[in-house]
Amino acid sequence: MISRIDIEHAAQRIGGYVRQTPIMQLERQAWEIDAQVILKLEQFQHTGSFKARGAFNRMLAQSIPASGIIAASGGNHGAAVAYAAQQLGYHAEIFVPESCPIVKVERLRSYGAQVRMVGANYAEALIASEARAAQSGALTIHAYNQPEVVTGQGTLGREIARQVSELDTLLVAVGGGGLIGGIAAWFGNEVRVIGVEPERAPTLHTALEVGAPTDVEVGGIAADALGAHRVGTLTFEIATHYVEKVLLVTDDAIRDAQRRLWENLRMIVEPGGATALAALLSGQYQPQHDERVGVILCGANTSLAQIESGYQTHI
Repeated sequence: MISRIDIEHAAQRIGGYVRQTPIMQLERQAWEIDAQVILKLEQFQHTGSFKARGAFNRMLAQSIPASGIIAASGGNHGAAVAYAAQQLGYHAEIFVPESCPIVKVERLRSYGAQVRMVGANYAEALIASEARAAQSGALTIHAYNQPEVVTGQGTLGREIARQVSELDTLLVAVGGGGLIGGIAAWFGNEVRVIGVEPERAPTLHTALEVGAPTDVEVGGIAADALGAHRVGTLTFEIATHYVEKVLLVTDDAIRDAQRRLWENLRMIVEPGGATALAALLSGQYQPQHDERVGVILCGANTSLAQIESGYQTHI
């Protein structure tokens, strides 16, 4: 499995390209929660999500062909790949599903990427991207199921460990699993790592229930970021050892978390970015008295208008 040494090497590799994002320790009894809540503000990372970590690590660890880079994405991974390619001087071709929010498509184009909107969901965009990569010879950067990508995301766990002492629990949103896989690989059994998924995209939850990665139906408000149909094999192996459990939250709980982040903290966070917090605010995760609970806010590629209108991605 991926080790701390792998993640240390990734941190050294990408250190000059990604931001150290801040933490926010909330006041006692914030949101009437009887615990110490610490937010990791990864929505302030380049391109508005944690994905830049894995994208840079994959590119910097490989030789890049003349045909450049290809990736498939619901939006955030594509933006990170496009940004990293732009910074490193490579051509990027990004495949996204036709349901991808326009704010994310525009961001991709602003980084100079060639955008192809293909299929109804991420899985169909991925198939199209793989066919194109086989034709062009470009380097593929998978959204969550490549060792360099998972180790790159694991640098977020390493960073939190240096910012927060004596953390008891860490709540992490899950799509394909690259983020929670990297974080769990870093912490091992030292911190209780708990995944949080939308009820309508129970990818890791289902895999752990049946004992193997398996396809699931996905939809709902966070599907553009957390809508992988099957958890990555790398993450599944790590999760069986180091992820305590996976909680499911409703779309309404996710919307409520978005609204409360804006109303109370003036933070704009996309549905996928608010999913981990939704478990805490909705009571799906109930901490012990004085427990030190970390929550990763992992993405911000939305708008205040979408939050206020109860924005929902149509799948």
